[in-house]
Amino acid sequence: MHGFRHVAGRLHCERVLVEALARRHGTPLYVYSEQTMADHFVRLKAALGSLDPLICYAMKANSNLAVLRVFAGLGAGFDLVSGGELERALAAGADPGRCVFAGVGKTEDEIRLALAQGVYALNVESEPELVRIDRLASRMGRRAPVAIRVNPGVDARTHAKITTGTYENKFGIAFEQVAGMYRRASRLRGVWLRGVQMHIGSQLTEAGPFERAVRKVAPLAAELASRHGIEFFSIGGGAGIVYRPALASGEPRWWRSGAARGVLTPERYAAAVVPWLRPLGLRILLEPGRLLVGNAGILVTRVEYVKRTGRKTFVIVDAGMNDLIRPAFYDAYHEIVPLRRRGGGAVVSDVVGPICESGDWFCKGRPLPRVQAGEYLAICSAGAYGSVMGSNYNTRPQAAEVLVRGVRAALVRRRQALAEIWAGEQLAPWQGARAARRQP
Repeated sequence: MHGFRHVAGRLHCERVLVEALARRHGTPLYVYSEQTMADHFVRLKAALGSLDPLICYAMKANSNLAVLRVFAGLGAGFDLVSGGELERALAAGADPGRCVFAGVGKTEDEIRLALAQGVYALNVESEPELVRIDRLASRMGRRAPVAIRVNPGVDARTHAKITTGTYENKFGIAFEQVAGMYRRASRLRGVWLRGVQMHIGSQLTEAGPFERAVRKVAPLAAELASRHGIEFFSIGGGAGIVYRPALASGEPRWWRSGAARGVLTPERYAAAVVPWLRPLGLRILLEPGRLLVGNAGILVTRVEYVKRTGRKTFVIVDAGMNDLIRPAFYDAYHEIVPLRRRGGGAVVSDVVGPICESGDWFCKGRPLPRVQAGEYLAICSAGAYGSVMGSNYNTRPQAAEVLVRGVRAALVRRRQALAEIWAGEQLAPWQGARAARRQP
């Protein structure tokens, strides 16, 4: 279950009144439930308990230092995709020996950093990358622990922009080419073939694609263990969450006991993959992100205007696509609820932001409770791919973030000061001295 629910008609995060947070810290405001993150991690680990997996949180989903510290404290490893993410994980107290470094475009500096810090493995996505890693590791007098990423050619049946396991995608090595690449890699002095890895996509809500991919790659993993002595098999991440509705019954369908047939749960996920993994005798790694944090966060926004055109009703809020881009980028659904529940009928509305783009919307044509300017709304299931994908488009500061634990709440990212947006910019030499900033 998650930590957001209405109590006496007012939305709470755990035992903290969300409206009080909005008034104290302003909006747009991300609010995260620490207990929700911990519950999701513990439940997933328990479902896969017979494998004793290493769960490497995919920090691209939400990389706030306080969020990372929650998972580090639970014993999680981390799935990284940049040198910046590695430095961020270390700043949060992560053990680099429990981190895996993924991504198709690792630079030389990033590889050197990963080797110097002693990451558990580098997930290799191409033969040129393997050659680069071997060269750099040899120069450093090291053997780089690597896992070649297998592209199993399995259609994840998810959004085209977040599928990664077919031959049309930039990720991984074609299944038929992997054995040969391991043979060639085994002759490289700077490489330690430590494991094999795959990842087929994100926001998968059925167990079938996971089972098909694991069933296909498991025999290959067994062969690689026999021939090259690999010690682990990473099955990636991608387990999705239920976005609609997140709050309607007090808990999302994902975590509800006795979930409806066809809804993916940690237990159903485990039932699909464990039978194929247990016989391997390899260490199993997972790289979940959205599953752990998606329903642990909301974006709180203030209603600025209600505009009626005669054909439509627009609820104009102070959050924009620069704060949460998923609806604009993926046509993604997020449940939207008022912080205060009142009686009265619903109004078919578009909830839109202030950005000068027609794509700046959070929902279209959706029946919503009647609201007025000055009231607050919660955009639900915004804990993953929310703040991390934020931008300064239209010179808008990035939102503040708050972490809640029981009755306690802490500001874990202050709202960006306006001048910080252009602090790294400067005039060209021929443009004269910088004009003094006009004081308000």
